[in-house]
Parts: sequence; structure tokens; C-alpha cells
Amino acid sequence: MSESLSVTIITFNSASQIEACLESVKFADDIVIVDSGSRDATLDIAKRRGARVIHQDWLGYGKQKQFAVAQARHRWVLCVDADERVSDTLRASIQTALQAPRDNAYRMPRRNRFLGRWLAHGEGYPDWSLRLFNRDHANWSDDSIHEKVVARTPVGTLNGDLLHESQTSIAEYLEKQNRYTTLQAQQLYERGKHASTAKMWLSPMFRFIKFYFVRGGFLDGVAGLTHIAIGCFNTFTKYAKLRELHQRGRD
Repeated sequence: MSESLSVTIITFNSASQIEACLESVKFADDIVIVDSGSRDATLDIAKRRGARVIHQDWLGYGKQKQFAVAQARHRWVLCVDADERVSDTLRASIQTALQAPRDNAYRMPRRNRFLGRWLAHGEGYPDWSLRLFNRDHANWSDDSIHEKVVARTPVGTLNGDLLHESQTSIAEYLEKQNRYTTLQAQQLYERGKHASTAKMWLSPMFRFIKFYFVRGGFLDGVAGLTHIAIGCFNTFTKYAKLRELHQRGRD
């Protein structure tokens, strides 16, 4: 007998994305949305699609997602974001895995859409993401940004892509990245980390070489170049903000 599945999604003003997300996970036995105060039509759409909606003030990405996992009705949980969709191949792979799970956690390749193109190389793919797990054996980290699922047993691999509609415009994408680098710098600062001038310059450089040349980001054309260039700038910005925090702490 197949294991029952809960899907968890955290939302905030996600009306433009949530319908397609919910359509892609309608095979689940239980769908729970944890919302942190949407003021658009997110909740109306979610309720119309039969999802359970729970309000939770924002706790940070890791804690918010773990809170959502705790609300699931079943021990097997698939965690997706509002701007992600489960492809047909991935859905079939999930359903097959749950018929007789060999592992307690599974990763899947995530494919990012950027500038209207589904990336196939560099940082855009396969972007391995652990999202399906038995919550008795795995949990989300408490990280406020770049949260991840921590599994306490070996991790299996699923076929099929988790599709990520990463942005609708360059301006919106950069706005999001600015928020993320601020959170990353704050997290590093709280952990007592420092960034030397060499690290500020060399980390973006090595990141570009790795993803643009070694992992073939150049094969994704202008979209691939832009995606990786912004990623490298994010690395520089994160460390610059970290140095700024230390400077303020000394003033």
C-alpha cells in the first residue's frame, strides 16, 4: 500500500504563482499552505483549490518551512515553493517511490527558468534539491536564508524535474537578490564570520569559472551568462555587506 503524502507550501502575496503550483501537486492526499499575511488573492485561490490554510507570522525561511511540515497530516512530506511546479515525470517518480520507499528522503533535480529560458547548465540545472522526506527522519534547518533539509539517513534520487519559475523580470529578480544577500550577510555576522578583501574578489571569480566554464553555463546563451553574472555579484555583495556589519559593530 502506497504511503500517503502531504504537500507543504509557504506563501506571501503569491496569487500570480499559487494556482499553477497547486495544479501540479493535486495528486497529494493533503495540501497545507502556511501563509505569513498575504494581502492579495493567494488565500482565496488556495481555499478554492481545497488546500488547508494556516496563518503563521514570518519566522525566517527554515523555521517557517519546518512549521509547515509540523502541520502536515502525513509523515511523508513534499515541500515546494509557490513558484515551483512538479513535472509529470517527477510526479510519477514520487508516486512510484512512495509505493515501497527504499529511503527516508529523496532529492530531485530543479530546473530554473530565467529570462524566458529553461536553463540546462551552470547553476540553473540540475540544482539538486532534497524535498521529499519522511519527517521522522529529516527536517528543515533553522537557517533564515538558504535553508535546507537535513536528512539523518541516506538520500535517494528521483527522476523528473522540479520546475522553478524563478523571476518575472530582471528588476524583480535583483530586488529579491538584494534582500537575500542582506539576510546572508546577517547570518554570517551572527556566526562570527569575516570576509577578507581577497575573499570578496576571489569567491565571485571562482564561482564564475566553475559554473560558466566547467559546468557549461555558456551553453545557455545570454540567459545563462546573466544568471551566473548576477550570482557572482551576489557573492561579492554578501561579503561587502558582511564587512559593513563588522564596521558598524566597531563604530
